[in-house]
Amino acid sequence: MLNQIQGLHHVTALASSASANNSFFTDVMGLRRVKKTVNFDAPHVYHLYYGDERGSPGTVMTYFPFPASKRGAAGAGEVGSTNFAIRAQGLDFWAQRLADRGVADLARDTFFGAPRLTFTGPDGEKLALIETADDERAPWHSPDIPDTAALHGFHSTSLRLNDIAPEVELLRFMGYETVETDGEITRMALPHRRTAHIIDLEAQPSAPAAQSGAGTVHHVAFAVETRARQLEVREALLDTGYQVTPVIDRDYFHAIYFRTPGGILFEVATNEPGFARDEPCDHLGEALKLPAQHEHLRQKLERRLEPLPD
Repeated sequence: MLNQIQGLHHVTALASSASANNSFFTDVMGLRRVKKTVNFDAPHVYHLYYGDERGSPGTVMTYFPFPASKRGAAGAGEVGSTNFAIRAQGLDFWAQRLADRGVADLARDTFFGAPRLTFTGPDGEKLALIETADDERAPWHSPDIPDTAALHGFHSTSLRLNDIAPEVELLRFMGYETVETDGEITRMALPHRRTAHIIDLEAQPSAPAAQSGAGTVHHVAFAVETRARQLEVREALLDTGYQVTPVIDRDYFHAIYFRTPGGILFEVATNEPGFARDEPCDHLGEALKLPAQHEHLRQKLERRLEPLPD
């Protein structure tokens, strides 16, 4: 069993409009845009990162906004919901704020004993805020969102699967333990972590296969401290029979990828070097940062990419 995994690092999804996506996560949700860069494989498409002050692992939601792309279709083999932690008693503020801004599909309930507010993002992506009593992470300070309600980072993510058993086995190998079940949902968590450490598995035996598109999650990334720890994880996964990519330098972390038994793309990403490697913390996410191999395209990309506020 692995002991290197530290919980969620980031979650990356697809969108149809860079400006709508940026407005939703910075203006509505009050996160900081910590990096404005491009997709390594499709440099004409932004890669936008939103999180806390420094883009700490476990706080960062990222998007590839492919202009005017078609929405995906829900089903098995995908992330069902990405969930953020807020302080206790914070949902009243968010229910009113999101309603005032016309956010769709607002609903309140109690999930595994915690008050929850579910809603959808601009591309229909399933999101939730969950009240958490013991999350000590400092939120990003947004002018019109009180610290008592601000997002602290990820609470959890859920995976929709026809059969959860192979995914349970994989997550146990990654260090997770089964915590609780609620109907068709099995909650797993890292026992040595208190934040961004929960994965919920939703059993949907008869669901059709999910279709990728705007509003769907591209991959879920798990955090390890260093490249050395990442190599340990890669070797262990290879020894277990998983097809794992070589280590890829993503400028702000190093990444490896593999497909789970349920068809979901997992990444294991390093906490180093972080988002401040190429711009000061006070100005994160302002300038367009390009991977070295795409720097020669700067003038062309700056003309083509949709303008975003600094």
